[in-house]
Amino acid sequence: MIPVDPSTALKERSILDLALQQFDAAADRLQLSPSMRRVLRQSRRELTVSFPVRMRDNRLTMFTGFRVHHNIVRGPAAGGIRYHPELTIDTVRALALWSTWRAAIVRIPFGGAYGGVVCDPANLNRDELEHLTRRFTTEISILIGPDRDIPSPDRSTDAQIMGWMMDTFSMHAGYSVPAVVTGKPVGIGGSQGWARSSGRGTAILCRELAKTRGLAGSGTRVAIQGVGPIGATAAQLLADWGDLVVALGDGQHGVYDAHGLAVASVLRYYDEHESLRDCPYGTAVSGAALAEVSCDILVLSGFERIDADAARSVDARLIVEGAYGAITADADAVLAERGIWVLPDILGGSGGAVASYFEWVQDLQETFWSEDEINARLDDVLRRALADIRGKSEQDGIPLRLAAYCLAVERVADAHRIRGLYP
Repeated sequence: MIPVDPSTALKERSILDLALQQFDAAADRLQLSPSMRRVLRQSRRELTVSFPVRMRDNRLTMFTGFRVHHNIVRGPAAGGIRYHPELTIDTVRALALWSTWRAAIVRIPFGGAYGGVVCDPANLNRDELEHLTRRFTTEISILIGPDRDIPSPDRSTDAQIMGWMMDTFSMHAGYSVPAVVTGKPVGIGGSQGWARSSGRGTAILCRELAKTRGLAGSGTRVAIQGVGPIGATAAQLLADWGDLVVALGDGQHGVYDAHGLAVASVLRYYDEHESLRDCPYGTAVSGAALAEVSCDILVLSGFERIDADAARSVDARLIVEGAYGAITADADAVLAERGIWVLPDILGGSGGAVASYFEWVQDLQETFWSEDEINARLDDVLRRALADIRGKSEQDGIPLRLAAYCLAVERVADAHRIRGLYP
C-alpha cells in the first residue's frame, strides 16, 4: 500500500466535512427530523480491500481499494472509480455522498457510490494497470452488478479500464454483462458521446445560466480552471458556440488573452507538453491567479479549490463548478455577499452521470441511440434540472447551491418515507 501523508489525510477529511456541511445546510432548511438526518448522513455500506499485484520485476505489491455505497433508496448505486496515490476512504465517502445528490437533482433513478485504488497510474505499465484493475474488480464484485452498482470512469481511469472491469465481471458470470459499467468502449456496449458528456454538460449549463443574467449570444467571456476531459471539452464547445474563452489553466500554469484564446492550439500544446507552462498562445498566468481573471463565467473543473481569500479576488459574474468540492463553505459565503452566482457541482458536473444512465439503459434494452439523440436528451435533462433549481432559488430567496441541495435531499428523503423502514 502507498502510505498517505498525514497532511493529505487532513485535507481529504476536510472534503468530507465540506460535503456534510452542505448537506446539513439543506437539512436545516428542510427541517429534517433527527432520524432522517442520521440515515442520510451515513454510508449504506463501505468495502475496503487489500490485494496483491505482481509487478514487472516479479515482486508482489499490496494495494488498497475502496467502494462505498452512500444511498440506494432511489435505485442501484452508481459512481466513479478513481486511481490516485493520495486517495482516502474519506474522499470516497464524500464523493459517494455527492453522487447521491447529483443523481437526485437530475432525476435519474440511481443512488450514490464511489470507489478507487490508492495508486499512481503514472508509475504502472499497461500490464500492471490491467492486472490491478482486474484484481480490484474481482475484490469488489460482491457489490457491483447492473442491478446493484454500476461503476464509471473518474480521475485517472478511462474507457479501457472500464472495458477490463466489464470483461472481468463477465468472465466470473460466464456471459457478457455490458451494463455492469458505463463509460466503456463503444465496441463492447459503450455509448456514443460518453467521453465528451461531462464537458458538454458543463458547457450547456454555462450557456443556459448565462441567459438568465442577460449574457445570451456570442461574446460571453469564459475562464476555465482545469484542462482535463471536462475543461477541455467545455472550452472547445463554448468557443465553437461563439463565446470567448479568455483563460485556460492546468492547475499550476495558465494562459490568458482578453480577446479570446485559440482554444484548439492551447489544448494541442497541453496534450503535447502535459503542461501549459511556456504556452505561446497568450499571456502566462499562474494557476492560482486564473480565478482572478476578469470574465463573465468562471468554470472550475480541476483539483484546485477556492477558499475565502481567493473568493474575494474572483472577477466573474457567474461560477459553474464542473468538479466536486471546488469551493469551500467560507468561500461560498463570500461569493454570495458579492452577488456572484454559483452553480454547484452536483449539477455543474453532472453531464457524465446523465450519460452513464443513458448508457446503462441502452445496454439493458440492447438498443442504441445516435450521438445526436444522446446530446439532445442530455440538453433536455440539464435544462430541466437548472429550471428546477432556479425556481427554488427565486421562490425561497436562497443561493443556487442551497436550492439544489434542498431539492436533492428532499427527493431522497421522500423516497425513504414512501418506501418505509424494513422490517
